[in-house]
Amino acid sequence: MSVQVENLEKNMAKMTIEVPAEEVTKAIQEAYKRNKSRFNVPGFRRGKVPQKMIEKMYGAGVFYEDAVNIMLPAAYEKACEESGLEIVSRPEIDVTQIEAGKSMIFTATVAVKPEVALGQYKGLEVAKQEVIVTDDDVMAEIKKEQEKNAAMVTVEGRPAQKDDTAVIDFEGFCDGVAFEGGKGTDFPLVLGSGQFIPGFEDQLIGKNVGEETEVNVTFPTPYQAKELEGKDAMFKVTIKELKAKELPEIDDEFASEVSEFDTLEEYKKEIADKLRERAEADAKRKKEDEAVQKAVENAQMEIPEAMVETQASNMVDEFAQRMQGQGLTMEQYMQYTGTTREKMVEQMKEQAKKRIETRLVLEAVAKAENIQVSDEDLDKEIEEMAKVYQMEADQLKKYLGEAEKEQMKTDLAVQKAVDLIAAEAKEV
Repeated sequence: MSVQVENLEKNMAKMTIEVPAEEVTKAIQEAYKRNKSRFNVPGFRRGKVPQKMIEKMYGAGVFYEDAVNIMLPAAYEKACEESGLEIVSRPEIDVTQIEAGKSMIFTATVAVKPEVALGQYKGLEVAKQEVIVTDDDVMAEIKKEQEKNAAMVTVEGRPAQKDDTAVIDFEGFCDGVAFEGGKGTDFPLVLGSGQFIPGFEDQLIGKNVGEETEVNVTFPTPYQAKELEGKDAMFKVTIKELKAKELPEIDDEFASEVSEFDTLEEYKKEIADKLRERAEADAKRKKEDEAVQKAVENAQMEIPEAMVETQASNMVDEFAQRMQGQGLTMEQYMQYTGTTREKMVEQMKEQAKKRIETRLVLEAVAKAENIQVSDEDLDKEIEEMAKVYQMEADQLKKYLGEAEKEQMKTDLAVQKAVDLIAAEAKEV
């Protein structure tokens, strides 16, 4: 196999790859074996029709497309290795010759990794991040815990109030006729939550348990049930039960129940320490982000569009995996949102370009600073990963191939470049 490389403008390259005729012959024969049972020729049992007979009846190129698909993946992979190019996009393939007895020739147009001209990345000025934790911040966290430990108690002797949970029976009517989906029994509704149609919950405030009332509303536009959009409706509603939150007192007893501490003061100190730790991590991240962004702005590079397209497409794939983890397929998501994969890729291009620029600059800084990642650094990272996956580090290490380990080393070098840029930055 031979490979010729032509460097194009804007960090693009075209590889012309020639696969020997003997490999073409083998691929055509393989394509025949895979597909011969599809052909039905009088006088021959299915799957027993000779290759030459099929080619005579259906044309000499009947197996060419399948033969190309058989040869192309391995030929392209080998060409990438032989070319020495750092390819950063999916290839644009064009088969220029495929014929029995001749070599197959195809071209692969690809984006190659751009060179980065670094600007200033040390001593960058960034905004000083203040780390402040107030008593109000601490109390807000305690109140969240108080809400979690609230008890629901039955309300007696008063009408419904905002934030009560009203257990209701209801039935809805449009023009005097009950409509589908408008009826419910023993439904718990938090008054003021906005769960029901605007105006519905407000009309229950002040009503008593056992009292039947008429609630008049207008369905909003748009609305999930298209046939109800903009229509006036009347609901017959009966409040069967009222419940309200009963919050525990914030005192030493509360602290001992929700934490490992005996006193409220100890509990407050623990929360303050955690909030400060969180705030310090957030301040560190903001400093890093600002410093790295300035280093990127100071650098010069030319990003090929094909590289951006590939990155954006990969980001859509990542999004699809997250959706799948939540039980939603990409097809369902696109149907619900009225979008397409092409639109999503287009929308992600700007973010993809920023991600590429940031990565290239950090890799260039790691190279310029001769940042090294030791085997000990890699082992430590594998240990941290193993904890996440609840595995033994040695077991995880066996699963990782050399390519994955090298990628991890590159990622660690990039993180060290982030640390260096942030450490050298001046807070003003």
